[in-house]
Amino acid sequence: MTLNDRTSTLSLLATRRSGRPRDMVPPAPSPSELDAMLSIAARTPDHGMLSPWRFVVVADDQREGLAELFRAALASEEPDAPPAKVEKAVDLARSAGALVVVLSAPTEAHKVPVWEQQLSCGAAAMNLLWAAHAMGFVGGWITGWQAYSPTVAEAICGPGERIAGFVYIGQPGRELEERPRPPLETIVRHWSGPAG
Repeated sequence: MTLNDRTSTLSLLATRRSGRPRDMVPPAPSPSELDAMLSIAARTPDHGMLSPWRFVVVADDQREGLAELFRAALASEEPDAPPAKVEKAVDLARSAGALVVVLSAPTEAHKVPVWEQQLSCGAAAMNLLWAAHAMGFVGGWITGWQAYSPTVAEAICGPGERIAGFVYIGQPGRELEERPRPPLETIVRHWSGPAG
């Protein structure tokens, strides 16, 4: 199977691979392609039609600002961070490809449990990866310390929101690896009814 095999839906599903942001190269999706991907991402299971997710697009001309945000967050939250960690954070902010920050934005005190709303956010992020793959790109969904940093969250999130991940979308700069998948017998079991 090859990357972005669109001969059938099942082939497309079976060939999706994640790409590392640091390995991505231009071209990134055009604004209209990215809008199409985001529209597809929003077509996710959503109990209660709450849309408990948001997408923040970080434009190319904002990448240096993001790099400075990551640098400031490390300086504030981890003053003794080794230079290599700072450099890695700055490089990540500058990685090629489009960048979408996926936010979990649940409606609290609603009959739909927050957990279900968070699952919907994860499904939206996955739909974004599927859309990128279907349109001939590679996507990479990462978290890292940036996703849990109060400094980064304050600069990106609105009230009640939290970062679910940073999704980079571009072209693979090298061949994508097929990582090992768990044997089905280790992750699937068949229910035999209630105990008793």
